[in-house]
Amino acid sequence: MGVGMNDEQEPSNAVGFFEGVNVMKFDEMLRGYAPHTIIQRAEVCEQQGYDCLWTVESAHNPFFPVVLGASATTRLKFGTDIAVAFARSPFSMAQAAWDLQDMSRGRFHLGLGTQVRAHVERRFSMPFEHPAARVTDYIRCIHAIWNTYQHGTRPEYEGPFYRFKLINPMFNAGPIDFKPPPIYLAGVNPRMCRAAGEAAEGFHVHPMHSAAYLREVVLPAIDEGARTRNMRASDLSLHVPVFVASASSQVELDGQVLEVRRQIAFYASTPSYRRVLEFHGFGELGPRMSALMRTGETDAMTALIPDALLDEIAIVAAPADLGARLAARYDGLADRISLYYGGPENFTAQDRERLIESIRNV
Repeated sequence: MGVGMNDEQEPSNAVGFFEGVNVMKFDEMLRGYAPHTIIQRAEVCEQQGYDCLWTVESAHNPFFPVVLGASATTRLKFGTDIAVAFARSPFSMAQAAWDLQDMSRGRFHLGLGTQVRAHVERRFSMPFEHPAARVTDYIRCIHAIWNTYQHGTRPEYEGPFYRFKLINPMFNAGPIDFKPPPIYLAGVNPRMCRAAGEAAEGFHVHPMHSAAYLREVVLPAIDEGARTRNMRASDLSLHVPVFVASASSQVELDGQVLEVRRQIAFYASTPSYRRVLEFHGFGELGPRMSALMRTGETDAMTALIPDALLDEIAIVAAPADLGARLAARYDGLADRISLYYGGPENFTAQDRERLIESIRNV
């Protein structure tokens, strides 16, 4: 079915709702960070059959919701999509993820991203140069730290950017009864995709993508990196958030389509995502969007998103058809999908069941 690992490669005692090798996972993105909201959302996701609940590092810390959600559930997995790698040292990140994997009883996925230079340097006050090479070294350093935790190996990691060469029993978290959490790296452009192949267990696809871009750009770059360690792209798990507009009423659907256009326009204004525009023949949109963003003309930006680009990046469908459309587009491409925008918040119970069943049956 998909291109990466299945639950048989995850902790053996972390039993998932979707069993078997050829099953696409259906995940959810956490929205809302009030403690009672997190607990309630985690419980509902587990009851409804979602496989994993992903948190985001934006205005809030991405790790705290995992503590609350995992404490209130027994099956649902949790992950960060993403935690900003360069905001923390490898040891700090390794320590937090190790504790979360232990307290969740093997249900944590560590999703990392580099962010962009302006935020890393001017918001986090951290270095950013050579981000792909740096994050590859960062992930390898985390693996070395976990190896010391689990097996008591001597700390001897020395990379081009990071080192782990000192520890004593007071600072050693020690072994746990679960496998280390899989590390997912987020990216868009080929160099970061290659970095995931070189060091990570999974890849977070950005919602600003198309199925063709995944096939022709993302997967070949991951495969190139994976071959450096005698692996293939198929050995990594791909999590794919998807722009979706789906509603029963035309008015509500039109509103969702407008919001999806707005989101695509926002990403199109950022140079990091221009490769996707260029791939589909809309390279001229990038500079125009950037210019409009600088003057705050967001409505004009939204109006410029052509239907052809919307159709490549997003799925617009009635609730009864959404699951089949998602399955048809991502079968053979994704191991797990989630809805980045739009979705079953206002679906009927029958619509939601049909959606999840469509994904499960791929």
